[in-house]
Amino acid sequence: MMAAASNSLDERLERVFELVPREAFLGPGPWQLKVNRRYIETPGADPSFLYQNALVALDRTKGINSGEPFLHAAWIGHAAPKSGDTVIHIGAGTGYYTALLSMLVLPNGHVHAFEIEADLANRARGNLEPFEGISLVEGDATTLALPNADLIYVNAGVIAPPTSWLKALRPGGRIIFPWQASKKAGIAVLITRTETGYAARPLMPSWFIPCVGASDLAQCSKFPSVDDAWSIQKVWLTEDRSPDESAAAIYKDLWFSKAGDGEQ
Repeated sequence: MMAAASNSLDERLERVFELVPREAFLGPGPWQLKVNRRYIETPGADPSFLYQNALVALDRTKGINSGEPFLHAAWIGHAAPKSGDTVIHIGAGTGYYTALLSMLVLPNGHVHAFEIEADLANRARGNLEPFEGISLVEGDATTLALPNADLIYVNAGVIAPPTSWLKALRPGGRIIFPWQASKKAGIAVLITRTETGYAARPLMPSWFIPCVGASDLAQCSKFPSVDDAWSIQKVWLTEDRSPDESAAAIYKDLWFSKAGDGEQ
C-alpha cells in the first residue's frame, strides 16, 4: 500500500518499505495513535496496529508524531532519492523515515539526519545503528552548516526555508518541505535547483508541527492567498532578484513567484 501511495515507478520502494519495520522505531507497545485529531491507545502491543495510515505519538505532550506512512511514501515518490545521493533529513524524530531514505541511497549514498529534540535524537541514534551511511546530529538545522546535498527532506512546518538550505542544494538537487503558507494553506512543496534558479512545485496539503528557527511570521512582509500559494512556480533569493509583481509571498531573504521561466 505504501508503494502504491508513492505513485512511483521505482521498483525498489515496495522492498524497502517491507524491510524497515516501523515498530522498531516506536518503542514498546501499546502505542498512542492519532485519529480524527485525538489520540487513542492500541488495545495491545501487536505490531499490526502500526501498519495503517496513522500518526503515532513520539512525544504526545509536544505533539510530535511519527508521520503518516502514505504521506511520506508520496513524498519519497516525488523526491526520488537515488543510489549514491547525499540526503539531509531535517526533523528525523526516532529515525523511521531516515532509515527508509538510507536504504534508497545505497550503495555509496549518505543521510545526514538532524533532530533538535535531545530525547528523540538519542532514540534515533540507537534505532539507526543497524543501518549504513547515516550520521545523526542533535541540533538546529536552520543554524548549523549543512553539507552539499542532492535532497533535503524536511519534517517540520516551515514559514520560509532558510537560504542556507537552498544554497546547499547541488545542481538538480531537491528540497521537499511542508510550507505553512497561511493558517488556511499548508502545502507540501518540492523545490528543484535548476540552471536558472529554483523551480517550485506545490504537491499536496500537508501540516506539520512548526520548525524551530523557520517559523517566524515576522519574516513575512506579504502573505499569500490560498490560490496564490497553490500557484507558485519559482523561488528567488532576494540577493539575486528583488520581488516583483509576480510575488505570491515575500520573506526577509527570499520570495515565492507565480511566474516561471520566461514569464513576467
